[in-house]
Amino acid sequence: MTIAVQVYDAKGSAPLDDPAEISDVVRRDDCVLWVDLVDPTDDDFSRVSEEFELHPLAMEDARKHGQRPKLEHYPSHAFLVAYSKELAEVDLFVGGNWVVSVREQNRSGEHWSLDVVHARVERGGGRVDVGYLVYSILDELVDGYFEAIDAFEDTVEAFEERVLTEQVGQDGDIQAELLALRRRLVEFRRVLVPLRDVMGTLMRGDVAWVDDATRLHLQDVFDHVLRAIESLDSQRELVGNAVDAYLALASNRMNEVMKRMTSWGAILLGSTLVAGIYGMNFEHMPELGWRYGYPFALGIMLMITLAGYRFFSRRDWL
Repeated sequence: MTIAVQVYDAKGSAPLDDPAEISDVVRRDDCVLWVDLVDPTDDDFSRVSEEFELHPLAMEDARKHGQRPKLEHYPSHAFLVAYSKELAEVDLFVGGNWVVSVREQNRSGEHWSLDVVHARVERGGGRVDVGYLVYSILDELVDGYFEAIDAFEDTVEAFEERVLTEQVGQDGDIQAELLALRRRLVEFRRVLVPLRDVMGTLMRGDVAWVDDATRLHLQDVFDHVLRAIESLDSQRELVGNAVDAYLALASNRMNEVMKRMTSWGAILLGSTLVAGIYGMNFEHMPELGWRYGYPFALGIMLMITLAGYRFFSRRDWL
């Protein structure tokens, strides 16, 4: 586990190198304390819970990753769940003058960076309150969603180009990749839709640590969340259209193959019929004793084959 402690006051911000001093800082009313935990152990959770008197239900949710974005209120603090653009869970415990953030690794084993959030809070014009700090964290998270959405758009455009190429019939992985992309979009939407409800709750005016000035900033974040959801819905529709187009093209190519096979079967049917007739084991057949019977039969078979080939070629079946 890594822990970073930052103290914000009217003069600026400064790191708190000794976590043992957290108790003294929490008692101050002229500053905001931010404790950031990365992949904490159960012992770390226990120490933090004891220090900030965190509710057991909130602690249980923080320990068990995979919570949906939500905002819950407890007697001494609030508990907020959000996600980074890599779909790594970010949990926030929000008290009167402190914020505890808990972060986990994403699927690539990386962590969401808080450097931009620190810089944004420091540029806050001397504002020192937990509401602005929470806004800064949420705003950075939501801004990251658009980077992921832009990547989705590029991927969808690449798939559309692949679907329309002649090689799509031989590309057996494209359908699986399209379905995997659609599942990824669904996962992302499951994160954004509940976050929209969280933002709506923060702006209603019944959250003590969100003042009117912060509420204006949160309105901007809320608008970004709505825009991100709309973009995701558009991408899902485009992916669905790409899947339908791929299946239609694959079906058309299969029809072309079946049409060619049917044409060749019909072309060879006449020759097969002639060969079958003269292959019957009868004693008296008019052409069997004829000197030119064999080349005559071959000629008929060739004429039927050429006539069938020309017929189907004119109709573009071959």
